[in-house]
Amino acid sequence: MKRLFGTMLLLLIVAVGYAKGPKYIFYFIGDGMGLSHVLGTELYLGELQGVIGRPQKLCFTQFPESAFVTTYSATNGVTDSAASGTALSTGNKTYNAAIGIGRDTVEVYSVAADLADKGMAIGVATTVPINHATPSAFYAHNMSRHNYDEIAPWMLEAGYDFYAGGDVKGNDETRKNVYGKAKEQGYAIARGYNDYLAKAEGAEKIMLYQKDVATELPYAINRTEKDLTLAQITAAGIDFLEEKSKKGFFMMIEGGKIDYAAHNDDGATVFQEVLDFDAAVAVAYEFYKKHKDETLIIVTADHETGGLVLGYRGDYTLNLKALSSQKVSVERMIEILQAEKETTWERLEQLVKENIGVGIRNKKANGERVTVDYDLAREIAYNAVYDLNRSAALSWASGNHSGTFVPLFAIGKGADMFNGVIDNTDIPKIIRQLKGVK
Repeated sequence: MKRLFGTMLLLLIVAVGYAKGPKYIFYFIGDGMGLSHVLGTELYLGELQGVIGRPQKLCFTQFPESAFVTTYSATNGVTDSAASGTALSTGNKTYNAAIGIGRDTVEVYSVAADLADKGMAIGVATTVPINHATPSAFYAHNMSRHNYDEIAPWMLEAGYDFYAGGDVKGNDETRKNVYGKAKEQGYAIARGYNDYLAKAEGAEKIMLYQKDVATELPYAINRTEKDLTLAQITAAGIDFLEEKSKKGFFMMIEGGKIDYAAHNDDGATVFQEVLDFDAAVAVAYEFYKKHKDETLIIVTADHETGGLVLGYRGDYTLNLKALSSQKVSVERMIEILQAEKETTWERLEQLVKENIGVGIRNKKANGERVTVDYDLAREIAYNAVYDLNRSAALSWASGNHSGTFVPLFAIGKGADMFNGVIDNTDIPKIIRQLKGVK
């Protein structure tokens, strides 16, 4: 009888512990990250090692639970980032462009707000503007994602503990007002990781941005040592939020520039952004290993961008290692070319070969001088990246979103509830269920 009672008591303790749900929740969203973006990155790493396959897997693709996620919005078969962000944050379908409101334009609230009400510390982080579509869907309510000046003040209305990424997008007055009021509400404004380390201990709440005012972090392929990284942001968020509440924390972390690069059909930059995103997931995974019974990590995407296809040639081969010759994003290549202003075609080709690894199409006669305006620089840069992608056997359906499945990977407490084919609205609903939020 004593043994039976002891067993029942143990089961009760386990059941109660599970009912409380995970104490620490990481919600990673790779904006625009489809199945081919993920697998392509791993196959690229394999080719660099001379192997066809996946000898070097991403951290998150090794998580034990996985699912396919549908992404259509309430009004469109192909979603935008606002409608998908609202679905991922609130569990409600809405029309494209809507932030934190339903199809009927009534405000709907995010799982982050629900967990804040339960006393958890909350963080929202991204590599793009902090009031961009995905992050703002976790704290704001607006008819259109493009109303940046109206969306930004909602950060203060939500009052979350940790915001990080690109600066507020909008006019200078909006940015000045938001930061001024943020300081009044107890936020420290940190510029760069070292500044975060200096200010975090005495801060009630904190906002962490680039050292220099910028609405987005640089692409990983363009990064310099002084630039803030998503991995540093994740580490800072863990450090700050873990101390804020005994009830744990929830942190949404977006790799927003996977989408930007895919809109440009820029394969090398996409793969580097996926690797950078995975490095941030790896930081969370190290935390998970110390708190396995209390932590849940979810990695997914809001939609696929570009219709990326791995292989198009009749010989059924890939040559992804060719992408290693690209040293800068297509956008940075345009800037490099424009900086020449007036030069020769030989000089332009030299720059393209140095930074992309291919020659210039339709090169004019040797010695002929040319004035380099934006349109010419753009044409040269995009053609070079296109040619490199074709050499790698990558093809893109468009520079826009598609309606295909996106992947989900999960590990930790409650991760087994994410499997099969699910909708993007199911993810916050499952988190609420795990945390006992009605």
